[in-house]
Amino acid sequence: MKGSMTAAAVHKQYVDSVSAFRAQIADPTLRLRFGQEADIFFRACALGVWQKDSGALTPRHVEYYDAVYQPGAPVPSILFWELSTAVTEYPGFRPLDCFARMRACDRVSGTHLARRFIDLTGLMILLFAAVDDCVSREEAVFAQSCMDALSALCDRDGIGTEKAPLAPMDFVTPRPDAPVPSVPEGPAASAPEAGKTGEADAEGEPVSEEAAQPEPTLEELLAELDGLCGLDKVKADVKSLINLVKVRKLREENGLPVPPMSLHLVFLGSPGTGKTTVARLLAKIYKAVGVLSKGQLVEVDRSGLVAGFVGQTAIKTNEVVQKALGGVLFIDEAYALASSENANDFGHEAIEVLLKNMEDHRKDLIVIVAGYTQEMGRFIHANPGLESRFNKYFYFDDYTGDQLVMIFRSMCAKNGYTLDKEAGRCAEEVFRTLYEERDENFGNAREVRNLFEKAVARQADRVAQLEAPTKEDLMALSAADIRGEEEKEKEPSTSETDA
Repeated sequence: MKGSMTAAAVHKQYVDSVSAFRAQIADPTLRLRFGQEADIFFRACALGVWQKDSGALTPRHVEYYDAVYQPGAPVPSILFWELSTAVTEYPGFRPLDCFARMRACDRVSGTHLARRFIDLTGLMILLFAAVDDCVSREEAVFAQSCMDALSALCDRDGIGTEKAPLAPMDFVTPRPDAPVPSVPEGPAASAPEAGKTGEADAEGEPVSEEAAQPEPTLEELLAELDGLCGLDKVKADVKSLINLVKVRKLREENGLPVPPMSLHLVFLGSPGTGKTTVARLLAKIYKAVGVLSKGQLVEVDRSGLVAGFVGQTAIKTNEVVQKALGGVLFIDEAYALASSENANDFGHEAIEVLLKNMEDHRKDLIVIVAGYTQEMGRFIHANPGLESRFNKYFYFDDYTGDQLVMIFRSMCAKNGYTLDKEAGRCAEEVFRTLYEERDENFGNAREVRNLFEKAVARQADRVAQLEAPTKEDLMALSAADIRGEEEKEKEPSTSETDA
């Protein structure tokens, strides 16, 4: 398998990480010793993690091994058979010799240098593990065991921690056939029922009822799109895009030239306007027309791509991309990746890794970035690569007051609640006022969900006081249930009543 990172990129990650750590060492003697010992130590870590991997060594392993050196240090040039022998004969993990001096410095000065080195060790091991684009459970366990061995020495010396340590198991690559969970946004996205174990497949593995059901047709998916509340412009844009894709495929089948076209998208609008719901439908639609092989949606934000150490972000971002291959990678609030003016911010590293993967996997990966209109404009123009790959924009307008009422009524119907005339009029008044007084923090459908959940809670408190509630009582939402706090705010205070 061709690795996503070149040997030159690995060398840069290694040098940047080690240099950043060395710069934190105040003791000049310790700084010198660390520089002398680091390369040998980390190359040994590479041997150890590759021994734990069940795959065979490849020439890429040799390239990675030879990339582990600091500027001015001897450049390794190992032969393939030498590396194979070294991996087979790896004697086991041994702490860096100067690690004892690190702990001594921490005890005297109250610093956390040794704890930071533990994270650096785990990070480098994960970097070496990703030589085949995959971090196996065995490799992550090895990284954790090395970190635990170093942590035990710190614990013995009474050296405290400043933050939660790196967790290697978080970087294990899931199996390709593992289900990818996604969280629906807004009321328009109905949560699927949990898969139930049914009959077994040819290999004896249980098959969920959902997996056994036929794939939805393009017509069914477009009907589901049409069933969403509002979003008229978005629906028209989606249908136009699908027509373009279908005609391109027909031209290909008839031997006609097809100009290059990017299917990556930018979703612009406020939270709660159905962006994730439309992205999930688009992933399925792209599969239905043969653009994507799987059609799953993987949703992340900055925290799902960016890590706190140099080099760790590339690993984290590549892991997310691997989950999204064959489907859509949806990045919410994507502008946060380029919000920092610091050129060394790890968000910029995530962008570079994303752009490379979009090129490497252009036939089976579609990326959708989403966020506020103004912020997303600055994000796209922050990098020439982003401008060239994202040239289609979908605008998601705020829901109107009437549309918010429609969403609320839909939520009530789906969850078995009824509204009488008074409750219906109350809902219309509340949501129209909410829309007219909205500000930049307006949550659209999320506001509806929050109000619905509060109304249900108030109704439960009210019905619980009834001696023998009927089915109608259990289903009915009253105006007081909906208005709730608003009614209380209008009630005169005790002092006003006394006056």
